[in-house]
Amino acid sequence: MFTGIIQDLVKINKIKKINQMPVIKKIDVDSNNNVLYTEITLNLKKFKNLKIGNSIAINGVCLTIAKIDKNQITFQIVNETIQKSCFSYMKKGDKVNVERSLKVGDRLEGHFILGHVDCIGKINSIEKNKTSNNVLIEITDKSILHLIAQKGSIAIDGISLTVVEIVEDKVKIALIPHTIENTTLGIKNKGDLVNVEIDILSRYISRIYQDFGNNK
Repeated sequence: MFTGIIQDLVKINKIKKINQMPVIKKIDVDSNNNVLYTEITLNLKKFKNLKIGNSIAINGVCLTIAKIDKNQITFQIVNETIQKSCFSYMKKGDKVNVERSLKVGDRLEGHFILGHVDCIGKINSIEKNKTSNNVLIEITDKSILHLIAQKGSIAIDGISLTVVEIVEDKVKIALIPHTIENTTLGIKNKGDLVNVEIDILSRYISRIYQDFGNNK
């Protein structure tokens, strides 16, 4: 579990598609015996005492450390995650947001984030001036729009943010200078894609109401 408070902004050093028979779970192999995962490697020198198996959020996606070579940390991403997130569009040299998983006793500065991306969002417009910094993001999966609340929490590329306004199928986000300077939203442009995760509370409340309605 994460909080959406980004701890570092780093470049992807390497992206490697694995196309050989693995010695891992069968779920990672398709009918043609092609491996359905990709490896990405980042230099996480800022983070100490990392271990294989640790969970790290990369652009809001919960990934597990698979290999460690000094500061070079490698993650394996299955095809399902690639298809449902912006990883399908990423390339070597792209910058990503990084956050370690929440530790019991840590301050909760943002909101609870699982690292399970709901859909890809598309930046519709960016407004930057002396008085405001606003981003309008189109939610591509219309089925989750009812779970997004004005003044509620939302995770964009793993960043804990507040929804200022909902405009049809778009959400308006206001950014403080710190977010612009220290996350991917400071280098995004109109038309760029982002990972979107709705607030976990909205998800569970919706499920409770669905079950209540079905039991009437």
